Amino acid sequence: MNSVATTFSAQFLAEAHRVIDGLDVEAIERAVDILAKTRASGGRLFILGVGGSAGNASHAVNDFRKIVGLEAYAPTDNVSELTARTNDEGWDTIFSEWLKVSKLQPGDTILVFSVGGGNVEKNVSPNLVKALQYAKEVGSKVIGVVGRDGGYTGQVADAAVIVPVVNPDNITPHSEAFQAVVWHLMVSHPALKAAQTKWESVAK
Repeated sequence: MNSVATTFSAQFLAEAHRVIDGLDVEAIERAVDILAKTRASGGRLFILGVGGSAGNASHAVNDFRKIVGLEAYAPTDNVSELTARTNDEGWDTIFSEWLKVSKLQPGDTILVFSVGGGNVEKNVSPNLVKALQYAKEVGSKVIGVVGRDGGYTGQVADAAVIVPVVNPDNITPHSEAFQAVVWHLMVSHPALKAAQTKWESVAK
């Protein structure tokens, strides 16, 4: 077996252990509380992400709807609207304009999945920044699962779970992988879980 590959695998998994140890449990609990209140008040959850985080957003929508019973949507699930808005209006407003048509309300919550959290100065995910600016104008809650320093999401979120940087070379894979860990924790949380998952129900 290639010793270099073996060493990398061991290193990557060791880094994952460090990420878990560095996650802020209190931030996760604040996010869970916001989501529970959103559901109780009849609010909706809008999950925003680009790139790999968009794929995570789609998966998470399923889990929050099916397991939690929380009305949830991801703008990136509609590729026709996404590409039309990108072509006609510009990349930076795809989420904010989508949220306006969806009549975002104060009782709704925005959940951001992002490696950097959005940064206007560096022109990285400006669409997330504009969406969060609009959410704050409306009075919606904002939570995020983000990497690096959290970016704009980390600055304005009511609860930001920041995936710690344990190796600058692996920021993106750890950030996107632990988005999944954190949302699966959330939908399994006793304060949110409303329906049993299939294999657990079969086992019983």
